[in-house]
Amino acid sequence: MITVIGSINLDLTANASRLPAPGETVGGSDFATAAGGKGANQAVAVLRAGAPMRMVGAVGDDAFAAGALAELTRDGADLSGVRKLTGASGIAVILVGGDGENMIVVVPGANALVDETMARTAVAALQKGDVIVLQQEIPAATNAAALDAARAAGVTSVFNTAPFTKDSASLSEKADIVVANETEFALLIGREVAGKALTDAVISLAKAKSQTIIVTLGGDGAVAATKSGELLLAEAPKITPVDTVGAGDTFCGYLAAALGAGDNLQTALERAAMAGALACLKPGAQPAIPYASEVDAALSRGSR
Repeated sequence: MITVIGSINLDLTANASRLPAPGETVGGSDFATAAGGKGANQAVAVLRAGAPMRMVGAVGDDAFAAGALAELTRDGADLSGVRKLTGASGIAVILVGGDGENMIVVVPGANALVDETMARTAVAALQKGDVIVLQQEIPAATNAAALDAARAAGVTSVFNTAPFTKDSASLSEKADIVVANETEFALLIGREVAGKALTDAVISLAKAKSQTIIVTLGGDGAVAATKSGELLLAEAPKITPVDTVGAGDTFCGYLAAALGAGDNLQTALERAAMAGALACLKPGAQPAIPYASEVDAALSRGSR
């Protein structure tokens, strides 16, 4: 069983020929809503990878709640751990200009009320060897409680350092598996690295912290190191991306699903890297997340 504890949002996106200056009103051309939130994105990826998944989080009692849960509901998520609380659901207001430049305001709403009791209750329902997945759009104290409870119960924890915060370093030390992109990894270790220096730094951190450290590299795939210092690499296919939004969340969800199914880390990395790449071929976050059959077909083509 995979349990995702995290954020659930509704994204509100407006397009205009250009972004407004402070105090200015401009006319828009398009408007769309879509389910979002890093927690929900990763949960949808777990489901589409074919794994059983329980979502733990919160929405408000407003009109946005149903839309925020739409993709999870469509894909058959276990939503018994999602509370409906008085007040607003989490939203992201996104303005996109004609040149692709954007402005985003995220209002956490009910996500800010996902508390430590919810986290501990969720972990208590799991068995040794089950997997929890965490990101950073809920309170840091909630993530800390989940990570501590998981370690005590023998539950495997996957912690995604996005979006990076002042708590990322301390929280990551509590996890079994840490997933960061290149920018976040540089913040974790306090310096920018590339090439062999990056792989050396990944190995060094994994051995020092006795964890598995994974760094996603965009079009270059991913690199991982185990606590024993073993280095693993996964290439990404060569693609022309349409939209990279949600690629990292897709990677995390597929990684957790593969590990939960008993795959070794190398296989899990390869599936996650392929899924993340395929998510870049369609616009949006949750609508672009591929299904397991698509990932299987792409991996099969790549092996020929």
